Amino acid sequence: MVYITRKEIFSAAHKLVRHDWSDEKNKEVFGKCSNENWHGHNYTVYITVKGEVNPETGFVINLTEVSEVLHRKVIAKVDHKNLNLDVDFMQGILPSTENFAIAIWNELEESIKLLGGVLHCIKVQETEKNYVEYFGTLTQNP
Repeated sequence: MVYITRKEIFSAAHKLVRHDWSDEKNKEVFGKCSNENWHGHNYTVYITVKGEVNPETGFVINLTEVSEVLHRKVIAKVDHKNLNLDVDFMQGILPSTENFAIAIWNELEESIKLLGGVLHCIKVQETEKNYVEYFGTLTQNP
């Protein structure tokens, strides 16, 4: 089994807030991430696909095709956008890094299969110190 990864970088804003909670509770739980005026990150996303090497191409999967799918289904929708307000696949979902990684997986999994690959991992790095890795076994929290 071989694992191959594509990396992309984008910027996006979000706010961690539960509308069924008071402002005080949101601040207590989410801290500065619940700032009423939002905040942003320069995210890095890593898409890892696994499989056997095709003896004809020498590839597990064509990374140019993976990049095209990633840009069309994710990057074009999130880059310089507000995850809470602008991104269709994040509507109604608390935009934590954990939920964001799950949502990206859900956006890409079928398209990667159609390219002949198996999605192995989505890694979303929110800051230099924080990242999430998702391997496709959970569902999102509202």
